[in-house]
Amino acid sequence: MDRRTFLKTGAAFAAAAPIAAPYVARAQSGPVRIGLLAPLTGVVAAGGREMVDGFNMYFEEHGGEIAGRKVEVIVEDDAANPDTALQKARRLVEQANVSMLFGDLLANTGLAVANYVKGNGMPYFIPIIAADDLTQRARIKNVVRVAGYTASQFPRPLADWALKQGWRKVATVSQDYTFGHEQCGGFCQTFTEGGGKVLGQFWHPLNTSDFSPYLGQLANLGVDAVFAMETGADATRLMQQYASFGLKGQIPLIGAMNMTDQSVIRTMGDEVDGVIVAAHFAEGSPDPVTKDFVARYQKKFQKLPSLYGFSMYSGAMWVDEALKTVKGNVEDRDVFLGAVMKTDLTGSPLGKVVKLDDYGNPIYDVAIRKVVKGPQGKYWNMPIAQYPNVSQFWTYDPATYMKQPPYSRDFQGIKKS
Repeated sequence: MDRRTFLKTGAAFAAAAPIAAPYVARAQSGPVRIGLLAPLTGVVAAGGREMVDGFNMYFEEHGGEIAGRKVEVIVEDDAANPDTALQKARRLVEQANVSMLFGDLLANTGLAVANYVKGNGMPYFIPIIAADDLTQRARIKNVVRVAGYTASQFPRPLADWALKQGWRKVATVSQDYTFGHEQCGGFCQTFTEGGGKVLGQFWHPLNTSDFSPYLGQLANLGVDAVFAMETGADATRLMQQYASFGLKGQIPLIGAMNMTDQSVIRTMGDEVDGVIVAAHFAEGSPDPVTKDFVARYQKKFQKLPSLYGFSMYSGAMWVDEALKTVKGNVEDRDVFLGAVMKTDLTGSPLGKVVKLDDYGNPIYDVAIRKVVKGPQGKYWNMPIAQYPNVSQFWTYDPATYMKQPPYSRDFQGIKKS
């Protein structure tokens, strides 16, 4: 099927869209309209384009349908700006009459949209945005993290794995914003509660060009490993400079999954070899479902899938599977959201079975993965260990856990020895 039968741009659709009207449950007929928000301009535009590609790939493979109904994906550029994201979300809901919203990449844009849908009940699915409190202390029942994760979720099994290697002293280096604070917090709390020590934490601005001041201090701390939380160009520069500074091969570099995502490493060289992170997906996995997805994605886009592509593909699959159980009923939001919450996703790139917890966040089998050269000579992430059923609350009781403060520079959950 020609993708134009189910894909429209926001600008073209808005021109013909009716004026905003109050929400009224519609009959289960006609196409299902999905509003997709992604940053197609600005500093993270490359990731935004991969979001759209992965999302539309799923529907192209399924005849342009969701649960047996034709689907129209209406794409809006949030420009990585919260005000723009809010404006575009309003357009999609109040003019385009979408049945659900998907997407956004950055936490600040996602929080703006989440606050908007809190007041109108619009289902909002966030496969990329990882802000902890969206499925914790600030839970909104119609905001569901299908195929996504919380920032502090995956660093916890990585901390446990590091302890099992006999490492007892680490330092962290991270971008200085909420995503970094939360990822480092999850790692540091688990590591220190397991008997480890954090000898130093270094925070740097986004888009740092020179890491040598931090690397010099890290080299002299006497740590067993360095945990890094970096995304985008900062990840590229840190790994390159870590190697050129002589630390590669001397102090193991481990980190948050974004650091070795394909969006970062697909153009890099030997400086990424051996870096270890934890994630819910490893493109080098021998699992047959993963191998098949990676092959199809690579054939279609001539590159290995990134976080943005596989997450949006899996998010579309999750909602499709949920809607099949209620015969495509997106009109009754309570029924629709209930079906999503009850759906256990099987046969997706994310693993054999993935389910949501009571707060709308997935529980995953998490891979400890290592960057190695694949059979085509390109670097990819290969699983070397597995942690089953990893919750966003790790081993804590959710109610007790949420009484502690959110992670920040001032609170990293570090247990004092």
